[in-house]
Amino acid sequence: MPDSSSHKIKDNGIGRYIVRFWMIVFGIYLLGILFFFGVASGWFGQMPSFEELENPRQNLASEIYSADGIMLGTYFIENRSNVSYRDISPHMINALIAIEDIRFEEHSGIDEKALVRVFYGVVTGNFKGGGSTITQQLAKNLFPRGHLNKIQLVIRKFQEWVTAVKLEKYYSKEEIIAMYCNTVTFGHNTYGIKSAAATFFAKTPDSLNIEESALMAAVVNAPTWYSPIRNPERALNRRNLVLQKMEENDFITEQEYDSISQLPLGVSHFSVQDHRRGLATYFREYLRKVLKSWCKTHYKADGTPYNLYKDGLRIHTTIDSRMQKYAEEAVREHLANDLQPSFFKHWEGYTNAPFVFDSENPKQEIEKVMMQAVKRSERYRKLKSNGVDMDSIMKSFHTPVDMRVFKWSGPVDTIMSPMDSIRYYKFFLQAGLMAMETHTGFVRAYVGGIDYGYFQFDHVTQGKRQVGSTFKPFLYTLAMQEPEYSPCYKVPNISYSVELGDGTYWTPRNSSDDRIGEEVTLRWALANSNNWISAYLISRFSPQTVVNMAHQMGITSDIPAVPAIALGTPDISLYEMVGAMNTFANKGVYVEPIFVTKIEDKNGNVLDRFVPEKREA
Repeated sequence: MPDSSSHKIKDNGIGRYIVRFWMIVFGIYLLGILFFFGVASGWFGQMPSFEELENPRQNLASEIYSADGIMLGTYFIENRSNVSYRDISPHMINALIAIEDIRFEEHSGIDEKALVRVFYGVVTGNFKGGGSTITQQLAKNLFPRGHLNKIQLVIRKFQEWVTAVKLEKYYSKEEIIAMYCNTVTFGHNTYGIKSAAATFFAKTPDSLNIEESALMAAVVNAPTWYSPIRNPERALNRRNLVLQKMEENDFITEQEYDSISQLPLGVSHFSVQDHRRGLATYFREYLRKVLKSWCKTHYKADGTPYNLYKDGLRIHTTIDSRMQKYAEEAVREHLANDLQPSFFKHWEGYTNAPFVFDSENPKQEIEKVMMQAVKRSERYRKLKSNGVDMDSIMKSFHTPVDMRVFKWSGPVDTIMSPMDSIRYYKFFLQAGLMAMETHTGFVRAYVGGIDYGYFQFDHVTQGKRQVGSTFKPFLYTLAMQEPEYSPCYKVPNISYSVELGDGTYWTPRNSSDDRIGEEVTLRWALANSNNWISAYLISRFSPQTVVNMAHQMGITSDIPAVPAIALGTPDISLYEMVGAMNTFANKGVYVEPIFVTKIEDKNGNVLDRFVPEKREA
């Protein structure tokens, strides 16, 4: 008969092992709880606060909107603009869930099944995908890791788990996936789905179809590796994998998968968003300078000034996108099809074209003009700032290189020295156009030149040119204020001389022989831009009174008080002239031309409103 005491000893031994086992399990469990408590409490590094989770920091692009609601462009460090869930195509949501996190609607930030799958894959070597949920990826995107060693990276991973759980607590599923769409990069300087949809398809996020949504979801995993522009074959295979996952999870039918998977990538409208492309490029660049000054004097709740490139401002302008488009087309059509061909034809056969100098040594004058252009170029500034000597700089300017140059029919790739390219560009005529609304002062169209990509000088606000006979209305306006004069007042159409301060006389010539010696009305004289009658009027009023009248009507440029201003010798910008001429249409009331009606923050709160200055001229 077996000894009962030996059985008891064995039972006690097994019991102790069982107790120890559960004590170890319980200890590990307690350590796990303690570890995650420590992670959440910031023992292993700072964790995002409630305020940071409520308002995560992101670099948001400031958006410029036309008066008719079209986005003209953005100012950014990262080209990102946030959209809400309802502004994203359902196909995009389905594609992301299918390829990135199929149990997104079920888990609370961490997918235990996916973690088990990853652990099994690591142990067996049969890896079948990652275990990060969309919420975990969002946590990583909102609070970037930076440079970490291996131990810090492991701890950071657990921190992201805790952050993901907190995000699930504070936000709905719809808000989480919308935030994810806003934070991910799609390559080619696009951050967020709004920027990506505009760059790849020239669309808004809510209008993305199935194949476009699948491509965007495919790119998210590795934007450069799966870039449809740089690696179209990989992108196509990845997109079709997304479509396959969508079909497997009943987001699309088998028939839809079969047909859509045969389609090309469809990125023919791809265009990198930058300030040199799109509508109203000159206007946007002018506005940038104005807004940077505005930001310096306007402050956020934390006391820091607004940042045009990071704070997601919404700038509502007076520009009408339709009028702007027609204005740009009109300038281009008039110059390309009419003025420029005539200009080229005129200079055929001229050695010094397109320069005209009456001096004995025109080549010296031309060299002076060319050197001025050289020193204003970006190439010269970069070489000079890098300490390159003048001889080497000039050698580089005379060395032919591959370059793309402007041509009315479209850019042309050629080989040309930088110096020759400067001479080539001197042949192109430039123009500016500004259209404003008479009573409101709203500028509806702004064209600063023929192509901002090649010619950055703005002929609306930067350029000042002799305004010629368009200055004469200021002189006639002054005359009309005197009881003696009226549009019907008659003056002999003869040559007039004006005595100058040094005792000499200024005697302008006329460009026409019409009605010489006859009495003509002031109305006829202005309509025919008669220089003699202008000289007659300037002799009756001091030049300074004419200057004062011009300033009262909106001209801000310095105007020399000399008799020659009667013929339009002052250099004045187009912006000033349009505003001043508008005074006539507005029955003597000057209205300052304005470009912006209001500025909002990223949440749509109005920060500033703008109204034009008005005064009786």
